[in-house]
Amino acid sequence: MTQANNLKVLLAQDRCHVMPCCFDALSAKLITQERYELTFMSGFAASASRIGAPDLGLMSYGEVVDQARNINEAINIPMIADGDTGYGNAMNVRRTVTGMAKAGCASVMIEDQLAPKRCGHTPGKAVVERSEAFDRIRAAVDAREELRAQGNDVLILARTDARHEHGLGEAIFRAETFAKLGADILFVEAPHSEDEMREICNSLPGPKMANIVEGGETPDLPNAALHDIGFSIAAYPLSLMAAAMQAMVETLREMRGDNRPKLMKFTELRQRVGFEDYYYESEKYGTSNRNHHSEMP
Repeated sequence: MTQANNLKVLLAQDRCHVMPCCFDALSAKLITQERYELTFMSGFAASASRIGAPDLGLMSYGEVVDQARNINEAINIPMIADGDTGYGNAMNVRRTVTGMAKAGCASVMIEDQLAPKRCGHTPGKAVVERSEAFDRIRAAVDAREELRAQGNDVLILARTDARHEHGLGEAIFRAETFAKLGADILFVEAPHSEDEMREICNSLPGPKMANIVEGGETPDLPNAALHDIGFSIAAYPLSLMAAAMQAMVETLREMRGDNRPKLMKFTELRQRVGFEDYYYESEKYGTSNRNHHSEMP
């Protein structure tokens, strides 16, 4: 089965899947080691990790698809990729979806923000006109159908940010139209209350995703409540990035004072990165197994 098919199986289950979001191959690997069943490459976190810059449309298509490929090569669970606005017009959207699918992504998110896009929980975001928003999803679905004809597959996650500028009614209308155009998963960004979240789920067909940014505009509800409301996926785009950054800053401050910070044990670190797996596999090849240290000729 393709990862797209694996994602379909998960979405068919009567549950809300907790989806920690990754930003590089190592964070994705940790997610799989802790037995989560799917992940999402957060554009916010990937931009911070890869180029040390905010998620304001600075990463190029090439950088994003390269990041996605590196992550997918390290994991064996479905990953949804953040395709932003598609990096151009409808033809660029087609290329984005095709490239992400070939990089191993189970799904690609395409949104209706005005380029360059912004994080959905930061000021200044705006959306394109309905016609352009619908063309983006139409193009994404066309790319998906071409991939399926070639024996590949990818799901389309259609996102709207219209709630911020035009109200919830417009956001629901756009998402409903995205579904009619063939989108597989719907995502209305930044509802402001539990009532709005319920209205979204009651109004829209198929699987829906909630985006939980700690400190953001959407209520951080327990998973059971999100399932009751009607969400199939609960994405946590910044939890791992924020935890890692907090730990790194605290460690740097401890080291400045010549203190020894509390760290993951070296044995566990090696195991999680994959040293032990490498050693085990390399036993089959005499020239690769040098007792795990360099030898004299």
